[in-house]
Amino acid sequence: MLDLSGLALTLMERRLLARPAVGGVILFARNYRSKAQLKKLIAEIRECNNSILIAVDQEGGRVQRFRDDFLTLPALFRIGELARTDLEKGCMMARSSAWVMASELRAVGVDFSFAPVLDLFSVNSNVIGDRGFSDDPELVIILASEYINGMHEAGMAATGKHFPGHGTVTGDSHLELPVDRRTFDQIKKKDLKVFAQTVNLVDAIMPAHVLYPEVDALSAGFSTYWLQQVLRKDLNFRGVIFSDDLTMLATESSGGIERRAQLALDAGCEMILVCNDTKSAMRVADFLEAVNLGESERLGQMVGRTFFELDNLYESERWQIESKVIYEFCSQEEFKNE
Repeated sequence: MLDLSGLALTLMERRLLARPAVGGVILFARNYRSKAQLKKLIAEIRECNNSILIAVDQEGGRVQRFRDDFLTLPALFRIGELARTDLEKGCMMARSSAWVMASELRAVGVDFSFAPVLDLFSVNSNVIGDRGFSDDPELVIILASEYINGMHEAGMAATGKHFPGHGTVTGDSHLELPVDRRTFDQIKKKDLKVFAQTVNLVDAIMPAHVLYPEVDALSAGFSTYWLQQVLRKDLNFRGVIFSDDLTMLATESSGGIERRAQLALDAGCEMILVCNDTKSAMRVADFLEAVNLGESERLGQMVGRTFFELDNLYESERWQIESKVIYEFCSQEEFKNE
């Protein structure tokens, strides 16, 4: 899975998307100007490769790639705060936010958002922070379950991230390799508990580029222990495993981009992300085509299952009710400066 440079495909990108090793595209804010432009871009992508998966990070809060003309979504932590005072309203907000997000993306042709974040909130973590529902695992489990159900109601697969938990480390894996020095039992009682209780609901998992040296010598995204023993065997996960971006600085100590790709695949990832570096994406495509691994059958479950026409979606009773609730929630005074 790779990214694109702008609002329309370049000739080089068209050629790259047509390669057999390329199975997905992740879109960013730079790829969006309007819904009409976005739909045209997605049509161009599918002309190059009609079986390709198209994804985005549309979590809400500070991580919402498509903003203008898309409904503003609340950060998950704000939903968690609501749930602390009124659990029923918090659950409704989680489900509504997910359904609105997913249905609007499906209406422009995006297959899925990499959501929800299952990491625990911590004041020490800037990279996760308010992207997580709460520091209380039990509350995260409740709200994440509602959120996942909302995505599924809109025909969108859900991806839990960042296994087994990124929220308690201070380091940002985009910039360095964060280290979590807790024991396995300590992680199991908090962060991992969320994944264990939601693993049968999500369709995919994305591991963290975090090192847990008391558990394994390799960071989670490259670790057969975390992905094969814990996730597949102990938790009995049967969905897709996506790597996080292999160009993050957290991965550099593991070797060149081909080496990182091999480590992720050996650990159990079925689709690897290579973003913001076209040369690296081309090198990984060369590598994958040379080793000829074939395609995982599980990836088919990430294809969007419901399609809405935008006009029909916006005229629907559910959209009008739920989008109004979310708009009013995000318009509250305490959210205006976020």
